[in-house]
Amino acid sequence: MSTLGFIGLGIMGRPMAGHLIDGGHKLVTLQRRTPVPAELVEKGTTVCSTAKDVAAQSDIVITMVPDTPQVAEVLFGENGVAEGLTPGTLVIDMSSIAPMETKDFAARINALGCDYLDAPVSGGEVGAKAGTLTIMVGGPEAAFERARPVFELMGKNITLVGGNGDGQTCKVANQIIVALNIEAVGEALVFASKAGADPAKVRQALMGGFASSKILEIHGQRMIDRTFNPGFRIGLHQKDLNLALSGARALGVSLPNTATAQELFNACAAQGGAEWDHSAMVRALELMAAHEVGGNEDA
Repeated sequence: MSTLGFIGLGIMGRPMAGHLIDGGHKLVTLQRRTPVPAELVEKGTTVCSTAKDVAAQSDIVITMVPDTPQVAEVLFGENGVAEGLTPGTLVIDMSSIAPMETKDFAARINALGCDYLDAPVSGGEVGAKAGTLTIMVGGPEAAFERARPVFELMGKNITLVGGNGDGQTCKVANQIIVALNIEAVGEALVFASKAGADPAKVRQALMGGFASSKILEIHGQRMIDRTFNPGFRIGLHQKDLNLALSGARALGVSLPNTATAQELFNACAAQGGAEWDHSAMVRALELMAAHEVGGNEDA
């Protein structure tokens, strides 16, 4: 089995790394802002003080951090991954970041004699824990095939989309669809509840028809139950829609509903909700309706 470096043990990264150890791989990770989770240490994870040391001990290095600047820092900052690489090491970034910067990162890693895959994921904390993530990959086919057994420990729907940057482009498209579906489910449940219908029964009925979706199933229930503890934070979805909207400007493409969804996320963040789950977009719609989903009286 391979020695795998894994940098970024947050809500998603922690269970993903755990699956790699359970799959029989040796894991090397980085002590960052918070301690490495005890369950990973107990399973024999090697903890390093620099990303350079992680890379020096690894056959494959995986990064799973919040945004483009953090990936750049981990890869190319002082004592970063790039300083510890030996030719032939595979670098996989599973963060969700800007496609254009991804192409630059790949070229810089390639210049060191190493392959690079951008492999962002979808499925949230639930998918990370279950090992059922969707993984969207950009990069060379040979590198993808080398990484496939590793991906299969973390996900189920694994697709080589194209070259470097195409995985990130696919993830941006994914986040557009997810945001607009959350907005649609939120509008529908606010409308139904304000009209006096039971939103739980409306959701149940809709789950059997053409409006059925994972968003209606999971996030519709969150909206009804008021469970907005984060599986995927609004702040991170704002970041992803910023990538979509800035990319659209560069391409000369109009994304009007994406812009609306971003404004609803912005409204939530302005109310202190950047750490809420992204299903809490419904709270912005509720504010405008002066009504909470499931509420018997105006909010």
